Amino acid sequence: MKKNILILSALILVLASCEREPYADFYVSSQRVEVFETVYFTNTSSDFADYFEWDFGDGTWSDAINASHYYDRTGIYEVTLTAFVGQRVVDRRYMTIEVLTTALNVIVEEYYDHYRVSDASVILYPTVTDWDYQTNPVIEGFTDANGVARFENLNPVVYFVDVWHEQYNNYQLASEDISWIRTDQLYRNEVNEFVAYVDYIGTVSRADGKKIAKYKLLKIEPRIKKYVE
Repeated sequence: MKKNILILSALILVLASCEREPYADFYVSSQRVEVFETVYFTNTSSDFADYFEWDFGDGTWSDAINASHYYDRTGIYEVTLTAFVGQRVVDRRYMTIEVLTTALNVIVEEYYDHYRVSDASVILYPTVTDWDYQTNPVIEGFTDANGVARFENLNPVVYFVDVWHEQYNNYQLASEDISWIRTDQLYRNEVNEFVAYVDYIGTVSRADGKKIAKYKLLKIEPRIKKYVE
């Protein structure tokens, strides 16, 4: 009988020690987020660990029990929660976070000969009225060597595109048809694309290098719209 009691006691101790072995676990507010969107990490690990460590997969970490974090670049990141007893790692839990962005590539192209224009200023406006009066700009960028200006972290809405270069702009085209400067509504978490056609205007510019006020001051002869298939 005593032998059986001793065996039973030993089993109880073993089972108790197994149950008390710490484990790591957590859940997140979302596994698909946008750039700069805060992700909340809730720690659901056992209570027996001495401390925890979060590795967010982008070179940053935290020792908070529950954590929050945002990512400043798109990509897929593996988040690791590690549970410690003393200096000993007792368990780890992994989860991937996909970071997305709503982006717009504006391709600036000369209307008639279809070559691309580099070093052009591209400004996005929220309304055509803002475009007309150059008010409330959303963001400005410049085309690269391939004639492309890329914008990220945008809202999935319609934008009006202002393009200016000392030898090119899209002001005359806009006077003919507003659709030349209006994007479609952007798709969320996708890379959208808009071709901004421009006219060659020669070397019309101000002495201080700033933009000339819209097409009304350019006095360019009206052109018949040429449709491109």
